[in-house]
Amino acid sequence: MQFMITAYDGTDENALERRMSVREAHIEGAKVLKEAGNMIAGGAILDEAEQMIGSTVYVDFDSREELDQWLANDPYVTGNVWQDITVLPIRLAIKP
Repeated sequence: MQFMITAYDGTDENALERRMSVREAHIEGAKVLKEAGNMIAGGAILDEAEQMIGSTVYVDFDSREELDQWLANDPYVTGNVWQDITVLPIRLAIKP
């Protein structure tokens, strides 16, 4: 089942610092998801100054429970980077 995740970072003065401190681990985890066939696409949401303020992620998991298990262990969640997360089931018309 395909899902779209929209996740916004915190808005406090340390938000970008938290993101950058766990970014490499997050990216490495995304590479593992891609190799396993779970990651469709993802990237940063930017503000008008082109600073990272969140993320959008398209994933494919067998169930919402599997997605939630991955999400609970993602460095952006455990590192308190993503603070406003929305997960919606989707059906992409065109897969990459």
